[in-house]
Amino acid sequence: MTTDDSVQVSVLGLGAMGSALAAALVGAGQATTVWNRSPGRAGDLVAQGARAAATAGDAVRASPLVVACLLDHASVHEVLDPLSGDLAGRTLINLTTTSPEQSRELAAWAADAGIAYLDGGIMAVPAMIGQPGASILYSGSAAVFDRYRPLLDVWGDSTYFGADAGLASLYDLALLAGMYVMFAGFLHGAAMVAPAGVTARDFAAMAAPWLTAMTGAFQGFAAVVDGGDYTVEGQQSLAFSDLALGGIVAASADQGVGTDVLVMVQRLMRRQIDAGHGQEGFARLIESIRQPH
Repeated sequence: MTTDDSVQVSVLGLGAMGSALAAALVGAGQATTVWNRSPGRAGDLVAQGARAAATAGDAVRASPLVVACLLDHASVHEVLDPLSGDLAGRTLINLTTTSPEQSRELAAWAADAGIAYLDGGIMAVPAMIGQPGASILYSGSAAVFDRYRPLLDVWGDSTYFGADAGLASLYDLALLAGMYVMFAGFLHGAAMVAPAGVTARDFAAMAAPWLTAMTGAFQGFAAVVDGGDYTVEGQQSLAFSDLALGGIVAASADQGVGTDVLVMVQRLMRRQIDAGHGQEGFARLIESIRQPH
């Protein structure tokens, strides 16, 4: 994809992700200025056609569009607060991982400083940027999203969630929550079979298609949750699930591995069973999550 290289863009932060974002822009013919707090990170990008700025201020002043991909929320303020005057009248796209409330705070800060603001959550690892499967979620200024959509699409599929700057972060972190729990479940399974001489690689070959197939249950769970009726026929009851999970916990202990991952799920189930919902469906776990102790 080719962008409008008459629009200058500056990328602040050349860690693994920032470098990947900048490289994709340069590769698409986008006029790109780059800056990193620690020197020595820009060499490869300059060789590809980027321009290196000596300071963050130089980078900001070089372009009407500034992309921040820094360490955390605090680092965004540390770098940009002194430059709020230079940023006034420009556009800031923040791709630093932040919480929803931090994203909203940055949007308010930007509005006070006269900066057009778009927040983003990157659903990809650096090697995926610019490749099929990469996705970036956005929220904040619709005008910024529409204006720079061709540039955003260089990085991956672009999805806009609305004016609330915290929504992209919320979706990002919610999706990552599901990912991390799934990864923990896979690693638990790998630990279970290891004493039997099964390698993690061999277990992965079995687990990947199985877990992929099981994601087909998401829409069914979603329909039950949105409908609010956990007694819908065809669901596996919590009582049955608790019995099945108890067997997995016991087998795990027999294999000499920890049961922390499974016990976490079992506790969520048993809270609902103890409240008299044992014959209702597994989707009712969400009520334990919605109403934590």
